[in-house]
Amino acid sequence: MKKQHTMATLAIARSRPVMYSEEEYLRLENEAFERSEFYQGKIVMMAGATPNHNRVKENTSVEIGIVLKKNKSCRSYSSDQRIHIPHNSLYTYPDLVVVCGPNKYAELDRNTILNPSVIVEVSSPSTMEYDRINKFRLYRDIESLKEYVLISSMSIAAEVFRRTADNQWLLADDAFALSEAITIQTIGATLQMTDLYDGTENVSSLFPAPKE
Repeated sequence: MKKQHTMATLAIARSRPVMYSEEEYLRLENEAFERSEFYQGKIVMMAGATPNHNRVKENTSVEIGIVLKKNKSCRSYSSDQRIHIPHNSLYTYPDLVVVCGPNKYAELDRNTILNPSVIVEVSSPSTMEYDRINKFRLYRDIESLKEYVLISSMSIAAEVFRRTADNQWLLADDAFALSEAITIQTIGATLQMTDLYDGTENVSSLFPAPKE
C-alpha cells in the first residue's frame, strides 16, 4: 500500500506544470536558440511564423522606419526585442515596437525594454485570439503605451487601438481593403494597406466587394 501511495504521489508531482522565477526564465532565455514568453511563472515557446506573416511584418517595419527617419525622438525595434510588463509579469517579443523618448530597461535585464509607445502585432491563425484579447489586455498595463496596432496575415485587415486621455482604449482606425490606409497617430504615420501586403500570397479581402 505504501509503494502504491508513493507512485501515485510521484505521478501527481510529474503532472504539475513547472514554475519558474523571472531570474530563471531570463537565464534560460538568454542561452536558448528559440524564443519563449514568460507569464506568471510559466515559460511558453513561441510558434514559428508563416511566409505571409513575415512579409507583412517586414513591410510594416520598412514603412514605419521611413517615417521614423524624420522623427528622431522615436525608434523602432524588430521582433527580437523583448519587452517586460512588471505589473502582470509578462515577458514577450512583439512583432514591432516603437519607443519614443529614452529607453527604460527591466531591473533584472538591461536588454529588456519597459516603455514601448506603440506595439504592432501581426496575427496568424494560431495567435489571432491571443493577440486580440488576452495579450492586448496585458499590454494595456503598460503606462507608456499609446497605440496598439493589429494586422492580419490571413486577410486584408488592420486595426489601430488608441488610449484616450481618461485611460480608455478605443478602436481609432481600421482598414479592410488595399485601397485604404491606417494612421498611427503617435508617430504621425499613415500606412497604405497596399504597402503592408506587398509580396504576400493568397491574402484576400475580409469583406469582398458586393456583386453587381
